[in-house]
Amino acid sequence: MRQELNIQRGGPQSTPANSPGVKTFRLRLLICSLLLLVTCENLYAQKDDGSRPSSAGTNVGTTTAAAFLEIGAGAAAQAMGGAFVALARDATAMYWNPAGIGNISGYETTFSHINWLVDTNYDYFGIVSPIGKGATVGVNVTVFGTGDQPVRRVGQEEGTGELYSAQDIAAGVTLALKLTDRFSFGVNAKYIQQRIWNSSASGFAIDVGGLYETQFDGLQMGFSISNFGSDMRMKGRDLQNVIDPDILNEGVDNIAVSYDTDAFTLPLLFRFGISYQLQVFDRTDLTVAVDLLHANNDEESVNVGAELLLIDIFSLRAGYRSLFLTDSIGGLSLGAGLLIPTRSDLKISFDYAYVDWGILNAANMISVGLMF
Repeated sequence: MRQELNIQRGGPQSTPANSPGVKTFRLRLLICSLLLLVTCENLYAQKDDGSRPSSAGTNVGTTTAAAFLEIGAGAAAQAMGGAFVALARDATAMYWNPAGIGNISGYETTFSHINWLVDTNYDYFGIVSPIGKGATVGVNVTVFGTGDQPVRRVGQEEGTGELYSAQDIAAGVTLALKLTDRFSFGVNAKYIQQRIWNSSASGFAIDVGGLYETQFDGLQMGFSISNFGSDMRMKGRDLQNVIDPDILNEGVDNIAVSYDTDAFTLPLLFRFGISYQLQVFDRTDLTVAVDLLHANNDEESVNVGAELLLIDIFSLRAGYRSLFLTDSIGGLSLGAGLLIPTRSDLKISFDYAYVDWGILNAANMISVGLMF
């Protein structure tokens, strides 16, 4: 694991971190965090009201909105098969586990680009800054979309000459708190919008997470609940029309109507993960990670990943996602990373990931990060 992210914050503080007042505040906040998780779990169970068809005993067949929220940010995490909830250690932690930015000791920013499936693109930008007293804040933006596509209608299969596009956006603000020297808790609040041509849907959601460094050297545990929020319903000009409701009678035509679409829940996801780092040779570390996933629109599954860090600069990664899914497509991922220190405090990271999606071909991902 990169050493610069484990450096303790220095500098003067108005209140000692181990003072009774700070300890009491953190204890109360920890209790509130646990109560929030219990509440989320109860509401999570209530989300599945049986109104939509699903396979017996599973959530398979449940339709959810904003599927782009399930893709995942960052080439490093993608190369490890998405097994990142207990490793979240850079600005992409705001996606995987908001608590992870609590371990970032300086300013950090990252940009990630994915050539996604069927000519779509996925971009993620995040910036993180410590603000003192064990608190860290961050801002993140995710954009998913297509290029311009020709509009086709019945009788105009070659196109009408018009163009349309589809774009999804999620913009969030994250706060993480270092409640103890071993436990961090984080919350990411975000606005979500989906748009296709002249119709759109929007909503709000939160992600919560915790990261715990155990007393066993190199062993970490993490959890997160992602996309807990409002339902989304498409509205807009494209859902309006003029019809004749009674073609057998004259005088009842050109009636303006607006189609009423269904509202769909967000892809709610609970992750629990464990990671373990050990030194295999001098200046060579191996990290293995396992994530357990429980989603409201699919079966339970497992992601696994590994990273070999050489001389604190070069990383080799591999992973496999969606183990034990009945209809899993692909799953193997590979990647590499390079951390370049400079003469100043600035460090630059480059990461690449290759993710196989079977008959849908592969996705290539790159990330660039700055740490200072």
